[in-house]
Amino acid sequence: MTQQAGLSTIVTSRGIERLVNGQFVMDGAGVKINRVLTGHLQRRLDPFLMLDAFGSDKAGDYIAGFPEHPHRGFETVTYMLNGRMRHRDSAGNEGLVTNGGVQWMTAGRGVIHSEMPEQDEGLMEGFQLWLNLPAKDKMMAPWYRDIPTGEVPRFTNDDGVTVQVIAGETFGVKGAVQRDTTLPLYLDLEIPAGVTFEQPIPQGHNAFFYVYRGEVVVDGKGVGKTRMAILDNAAGADGVRIKAVEPTRLILLAGRPLNEPIAQHGPFVMNTTEQLHQAFDDFRAGRFA
Repeated sequence: MTQQAGLSTIVTSRGIERLVNGQFVMDGAGVKINRVLTGHLQRRLDPFLMLDAFGSDKAGDYIAGFPEHPHRGFETVTYMLNGRMRHRDSAGNEGLVTNGGVQWMTAGRGVIHSEMPEQDEGLMEGFQLWLNLPAKDKMMAPWYRDIPTGEVPRFTNDDGVTVQVIAGETFGVKGAVQRDTTLPLYLDLEIPAGVTFEQPIPQGHNAFFYVYRGEVVVDGKGVGKTRMAILDNAAGADGVRIKAVEPTRLILLAGRPLNEPIAQHGPFVMNTTEQLHQAFDDFRAGRFA
């Protein structure tokens, strides 16, 4: 069930194709975020569309939150490391994500939601990931699940690496959410200094990781705090080998690409421009959930 000390689980590690610094932007009603995965990387990291990292103990950076706004055609995954954020949507769902918790929302054919802080001081830190839906599912009914920290599967291996399995499966431990088409793997890893963690990744799946504490080395290349590393798709590589230079935390993601056209305008992600026009028409006409 766990990776044993000194036992290699992969033969050849992927290397780092490139490092990404991200862009600090304002979103919502004025929330300061680091947009790490942006539109120009969507094809390269298919099926992942966007990754935002946020973290501040200054209330002015997050207090305005994200008032009501629509989505169609993809899923949002909010992982809260620290803080309290209230979700409400037009499909009747409501939940509070707190330290270590996850909210997984499938916008499908359309939903309007808000994400508002329930704190006016202290640290708010976490991530929001956008995961694409295949064409066949873009108009499915909206879906929502709150996953409190106690329901996020976790284990510690023989080397002292703590693994939280948000999605997918690793070393026999199934994550909180599974998706049959994109097969997303979403792990939060806490790696002690000097320890190496090996994660199998199927060939053909796109993969990347984001370091939010400490520093790691992959195939001789260092990756420091607030950097995203895109892993290459080298032929024959069956996973990634990550060594922590110091005590480190990072999120590791991988998924099977859809290889479908991506048409995005703001909060709508479809396959064609015509479908985007329809999304705007349906939203203005009140045809979302």
